[in-house]
Amino acid sequence: MGSPMGRPQGHSLEQGAACLLALWCPSEILFRGGKEEKTTGKKEEKKNSYPRNPPGGAMSSFPHHMCQTRDLANESPDLDSVFKRNALLKELNERRKELLPYYAVSVKTFGVPSRKGAHFLSFKSEVAEKTKENIVPLGTITDAIGCDQLRYVKNVDFLGAGYTKAVIKGVLPKGFTVALKSVNEKGSDMRRCLEDFKDLEGCRELVSYKLIKEIILLQRLRHPNIIKLQGHCKWSIQAGGVTAAFEQGSPLQMIQLLQSPWEERFRVCLGLMRLLHYLSRSPLGSVALLDFQPRQFVLVSGELKLTDLDDAEVEEPGCQTEADCILHFPLRNFSAPCSPGGVCQGLNERRNLYNAYRYFFTYLLPHQAPPALRPLIDRVMNSTAELKSDVSSTREAFEEILHLYKSGLYLENLPTSLIRDYTALRGMRTSGGMAYHCWPSFSHQGCVLSVHNASEAAFICSANPHCASFTLGAQVTWTGRPLACFRSGFSDLLPDVNAVAYIKRAKA
Repeated sequence: MGSPMGRPQGHSLEQGAACLLALWCPSEILFRGGKEEKTTGKKEEKKNSYPRNPPGGAMSSFPHHMCQTRDLANESPDLDSVFKRNALLKELNERRKELLPYYAVSVKTFGVPSRKGAHFLSFKSEVAEKTKENIVPLGTITDAIGCDQLRYVKNVDFLGAGYTKAVIKGVLPKGFTVALKSVNEKGSDMRRCLEDFKDLEGCRELVSYKLIKEIILLQRLRHPNIIKLQGHCKWSIQAGGVTAAFEQGSPLQMIQLLQSPWEERFRVCLGLMRLLHYLSRSPLGSVALLDFQPRQFVLVSGELKLTDLDDAEVEEPGCQTEADCILHFPLRNFSAPCSPGGVCQGLNERRNLYNAYRYFFTYLLPHQAPPALRPLIDRVMNSTAELKSDVSSTREAFEEILHLYKSGLYLENLPTSLIRDYTALRGMRTSGGMAYHCWPSFSHQGCVLSVHNASEAAFICSANPHCASFTLGAQVTWTGRPLACFRSGFSDLLPDVNAVAYIKRAKA
């Protein structure tokens, strides 16, 4: 990817949204040179829905008056039959219509000219007012990555691929590492489309629709637990279409998380709850994650981040009776009320919350939790398993657990006299000798645990017959708690101005 991938058609993030609106216009209107041209196309029933799995890539950044939309109806027929060509055009039109609701904010934010008769979702100011917490303003996007930077990506490494998109790691000219998503040319969605329509360019456009949807959503939904969109570019269709640049994260490995300290597992669950609280009150309304799996998330510096939004739904399901508002899960079902306006109230957030319980809380939250916090954790587990509490109440419970853990209030009944059994050597740390292992530890080389203070470390050491000393240093965890290194013996004492070594006194 050291050479140009095709002539890019723009530069800025804002212009990219404008162009995408022109590119993914409804079937009745195509943008040509900034003007609207009506086409003659009869509406047909939808037969296929190809991109049902995540695409990967990025959007272009160019003004809408420079956009060029393919008019398949006016192209000369090749080996494909007229029927197949019309079928492909119908699929493209359906995808464009599905994307229209997501462009409402782009029109408002980026100044894309509105069209009479266009049915856009209105921006809910009262919802936006409720979601100021933890939101990154759109105006804070700086140094957006565009076509000029993406043309010369180097040191490319393959990260993964799905039905619709492929993800690679690349280094930009200034040394900035990003994850790049684009259409997976060898994916099942592209393969199936080519089998049906025999049109490479048309299939690239069709399969890329979910990636374009994801980019539009990421431009609007901004939160510390949502992956950051760094930029995007729309290449020519011949060069591969859409490419998107994201901050790089590492895949969420549940087996590895199960072997990590409780504090790290709690961090993942807390980040997930903060994300779900935001999604329940987002600027677009209540957002449901239809494909709620650990593989949809990554870790960035230990923080959980949602990386796939292409299967997100931004509207509550419609209903006529409460029988239309049933959530079906493998082991049980839940219901939500059907409002007088014909909407299943709270169904999206209930779906998200129970999936969080199924895929995350059950495995990560209770095990090896501090004994004093277990009653609170059990209460959270029971309420989410039965959906007795909403997202707001559950997030408040998580924040309370965090407060108790960081402040050390959960240690009220800890005997303070145990620290008297140790001799404190300030400015020293132990080295050499024997180290024993404990689980779960922050280090595979020995027993390293997070503690609130020296008294808690003394309590842990006194309860283990192998422990003879512990050292508190300057290293702290994400909660600000210091790490204590426990040892069964040592051969040396080394100077360290940031450390305090505690040596267990011999009993008389």
